[in-house]
Amino acid sequence: MRRSKLEIHISILRALAYHGKLKPTHITYKANVNCSALKECLDFLMDRNLIKEQSINRRKQTRKVYAITEMGLTALRNVKEINNALHVFDELEVSALELPYEKPQAPF
Repeated sequence: MRRSKLEIHISILRALAYHGKLKPTHITYKANVNCSALKECLDFLMDRNLIKEQSINRRKQTRKVYAITEMGLTALRNVKEINNALHVFDELEVSALELPYEKPQAPF
């Protein structure tokens, strides 16, 4: 079944939330996104300040990596809350989404 653009954007945000800074190739694998559609999705997310692009210099080469912003993390939290209330996403398993900042802490 074909995913909507919203589901693809959520997959990209989720991959960046779980794995930190990623190169475009790694985003395609982790979010299961076609590389021809990835550029459009990344531009969309950057225009809305959900992700940011950074340059890393390694071995005389400059590489682009992408990272999620605080606004992007907030968007993921909101998607999770909406899905818990309305059960919109079945295949995406957003309700099972456990972000690094939500892991339970040991009581004192």
